[in-house]
Amino acid sequence: MNTSEEIYLRVVSILEELFEVEPQQISPEAHLYQDLDIDSIDAVDLVVELKKWTGKKIRPEDFKNVRTVQDVVLEVQKLLNDDL
Repeated sequence: MNTSEEIYLRVVSILEELFEVEPQQISPEAHLYQDLDIDSIDAVDLVVELKKWTGKKIRPEDFKNVRTVQDVVLEVQKLLNDDL
């Protein structure tokens, strides 16, 4: 089972590796678009990476309201808990 903390750390790792976001810019409250300069194409890449990591099918509508790093964590947590 992945805790919120584990999911958060994985999301931070993905943001650092895939998009070269500086670790100090990343916080749960950081907005993906305004604070981290993640654009719509990057957002698709993020979803693809999360799909690889979780092994789950991710529907775009599940992520359309995601704005912050914490939103991503919550959506991934919901996805992982669907099996329980």
